[in-house]
Amino acid sequence: MSFGPQRVQVKDRLFFIVGAVLGSMLLGSSALARLVHAQGTQQAPPRTQETLPRSVAPQPVAFSHRVHAGEDGAGLPCNFCHTGVDKEDEAKIPSADFCLTCHRTIKANSPEIAKVRDAAEKGKKIAWVPVYRVPDFVFFGHSQHVRAGLNCAECHGPVEKRDVLQQEVSTGMNFCRDCHLRRRARADCAACHQLGY
Repeated sequence: MSFGPQRVQVKDRLFFIVGAVLGSMLLGSSALARLVHAQGTQQAPPRTQETLPRSVAPQPVAFSHRVHAGEDGAGLPCNFCHTGVDKEDEAKIPSADFCLTCHRTIKANSPEIAKVRDAAEKGKKIAWVPVYRVPDFVFFGHSQHVRAGLNCAECHGPVEKRDVLQQEVSTGMNFCRDCHLRRRARADCAACHQLGY
């Protein structure tokens, strides 16, 4: 016995409704509603209110990006200290030994440099407070973005003008997705959300 086209549609709807009811019991009705709504669409998640700039806890050593990277200071490029930014996923934070390359002589008697020297002598890392972070379930590669021609300030703000850093640019999904869409870069979920990261 074969079913006519209308009976097949009714049967399909019945399976969908039963599936939805079972799914709502398993996932919760709001999660199911989001899942059903998002199915087959590429809509951005709802925009949340983000207050920027956002301050972070004080750094363990007072460090001025303006003095190190600004035009009125040393004028060092970002990748001088943040090595790996153009070759790897991670922009490395320099070690205390690296800082002492210059600071064995420059401002060597400063109380802040004494903290750096103490860390280097003890073989310890300085516990810098992160200013820009993405969640653990997001994969972000610095080198890909550098190769695409992004300037550091596009994601980190004008750090070369700051004595104390605050988060000035969003690290939220909508900000990143909007940038990808503007630049016609890959914007599917798997571009940033990969299993294993």
